[in-house]
Amino acid sequence: MARLEMEGNQITLDNLEKGIDNPAFSSLGEEELCEERDGPHGGNEKKGGEGNGRVASYCRKALQPASKAKSFCKAHAKALRRVFWGLIGAAYLCYFIAACWLNFQRALALVIITAVVIFFVCWSLFKKYCGAKVLMLLSPLWKYLQKSWPWLKWLLYVLLLGGLVTWLALDTAKNPEQLISLAGFCVLVLFLFAFSKHHSAVSWRAVFWGLGLEFLIGLFILRTTPGIQAFQWLGDQIQVFLGYTKAGSGFVFGNTLIEDVFAFQSLPIIVFFSCVMSILYYLGVMQWLILKISWLLQVSLGTTPTETLSVAGNIFVGQTEAPLLIRPYLADMTHSEIHAVMAGGFSTIAGSVMGAYISFGIDAASLIAASVMAAPCALAMSKLVYPEVEESKFKGKESVCISSGEERNILEAASNGAAASIGLVANIAANLIAFLAVLEFINAALCWFGEMVEIKDFSFQMICSYVLMPVAFLMGADWADSPLVAELLGMKIFLNEFVAYQQLATYKKNRLSGLEEWSGGRKQWISERAESITTFALCGFANLSSIGIMLGGLTSMVPHRKSELASIVLRALLTGICVSMLNSCLAGLLYVPTEMGNCVTILSTANFTSTNYAIYTCCKQLFASTVLENGTLSFTGIWASVAESLPCLTQCCGHYNHTSCMV
Repeated sequence: MARLEMEGNQITLDNLEKGIDNPAFSSLGEEELCEERDGPHGGNEKKGGEGNGRVASYCRKALQPASKAKSFCKAHAKALRRVFWGLIGAAYLCYFIAACWLNFQRALALVIITAVVIFFVCWSLFKKYCGAKVLMLLSPLWKYLQKSWPWLKWLLYVLLLGGLVTWLALDTAKNPEQLISLAGFCVLVLFLFAFSKHHSAVSWRAVFWGLGLEFLIGLFILRTTPGIQAFQWLGDQIQVFLGYTKAGSGFVFGNTLIEDVFAFQSLPIIVFFSCVMSILYYLGVMQWLILKISWLLQVSLGTTPTETLSVAGNIFVGQTEAPLLIRPYLADMTHSEIHAVMAGGFSTIAGSVMGAYISFGIDAASLIAASVMAAPCALAMSKLVYPEVEESKFKGKESVCISSGEERNILEAASNGAAASIGLVANIAANLIAFLAVLEFINAALCWFGEMVEIKDFSFQMICSYVLMPVAFLMGADWADSPLVAELLGMKIFLNEFVAYQQLATYKKNRLSGLEEWSGGRKQWISERAESITTFALCGFANLSSIGIMLGGLTSMVPHRKSELASIVLRALLTGICVSMLNSCLAGLLYVPTEMGNCVTILSTANFTSTNYAIYTCCKQLFASTVLENGTLSFTGIWASVAESLPCLTQCCGHYNHTSCMV
């Protein structure tokens, strides 16, 4: 039996690290082994072994610098990381200073983004190194607040209520129609309370804090100058960003199709948006943002981290994607928490389809605002309709873990996001074909039945306009606009919001084109106020077809709870519908009419080859100022002393009908 002596030729880590040839694998060792095994007949093998040993030795020596560099990097990894980020920071600082120096106005967006990033980085470092010390210093104050909270909270509630009532009194004095939206808001809350599962168990803290957050978010977005400008800027940037879709869809389908055909114009946006969202998930941006929003809602409303995280996720993703964030916890969640997850899904829309609605011409800032406002409202109304009566396993937890994606690199994330959107695009296209065809059939059938009893133009839209007209009026729409708003609500609830937004975009396009408000006894568009209210009311997945989508998505995650999910879903659907309506009531309450410019200047400088909403409005004002006495036409108001009054009237009469045009 061949035997190799290893006593003097032991393999050691020191030898390997220093690059010293180990005698056990040297040519000499191989020679001895070959001689022992083969005797005098191992000459050729001995030469081959000697050559292989030399090659191995040379390779080890050649790799010594790489091995040493690797060891150095491991030993000084922390310092090298700091140097790397220091160089990156220095390079960015130089770029930032150069951008601001060349054109500060152009670099304003860069300044804001940089300020936000620096704030959160500083906040993270502050929490890491000083958070415990600050909490220790503030602990006496915290104990005092806890001790005084029983009476202090009532004082706070009285001050808040007094401030709210005072503000409403002053604000609605100029526009009393806003009080209708306030009344509608209160009616909807009472309506949901009437359908509450457990009236005595309602968490009023969650209800009032949720509605309060919704109101504050709406007030900031719709009333304050920074909020209006920020969300308008954000909406404009999203529109520019979605415009990049044309580069891909134009190459695949051609420019003619993407300009004229809806399927090639709007649906590719969903593919692009889904791809971007997948990349953001891979980078961890979405998880970070969702966790921050979830923390705010959880601390203020007192809800559990699981349900809060899912509702916060619904701001950005759809009703079946958001529950994936809490998939490991769904099996142990209470009925109230499951209801909150469902209600959050029904109350919001996914970011991908939001891009499609923006491409229709729907106001991007309003859609973003509606999605953000819906999150606290959905949690509040969920706890009003289905209060917690069980002991949640997640009540004591401060947070839950969000699992990251399984993609190994950013390219795989982008590819998976685009591939995942194919099913969504196909589902939307199939639903549009089916629902619009079914709607046309229903209208034809209803028209046939109506003609039997001399009812003309009897249709599904007409039924909705009568049934939901009071609801539309309570949301704040004018009585003349309420039938059309009610039609859109009916489409959203019984068909889907995609069809409703498409029709709303048609009304908006007609208004902006300056078409006559009435044509053949039917309104061709609705007012700006009604548009804003309707945009908020339609922003949600709460429709009958979504019941199957919601049940299918959740059942695939927790199949053993299928019967429980089915018993909760209808109540969650009702909650989702009302949450969107509550948002629209708040939009009506906070709506500020757009100030029209000087009509004399507008009409005097207008090119009447085409019309727009400003020309239409000013022409109506000019028509209203005309006075016909004894066959003589005169003007009142701002048009009384304007020399261009008659030429402007002639131009207006070329596009619009009015009695003064007969003179």
